[in-house]
Amino acid sequence: MSTLTIRLPDAKHERLKTLASSRGVSVNKLVEEWATVALTQHDSENRYRLRAQRGRPERGLALLDEFDRRAPRGRSSRRKSAP
Repeated sequence: MSTLTIRLPDAKHERLKTLASSRGVSVNKLVEEWATVALTQHDSENRYRLRAQRGRPERGLALLDEFDRRAPRGRSSRRKSAP
């Protein structure tokens, strides 16, 4: 396990301690949870971008059109454009 030192204004540190306490965790655990969320979002975005590069937009749109045809009335997957 590594140690990370960050510099924060005292007021912000106090607010973080209060937030952590209200959630029943330490400031360390709170920051660790935030890091997990940030890394997960980053990984998801990278996976999306890689898949988008390999994808075919026309195929994706065709699938959405098929979904729209099969969806019950009033339950379209996409909003209709204004006339």
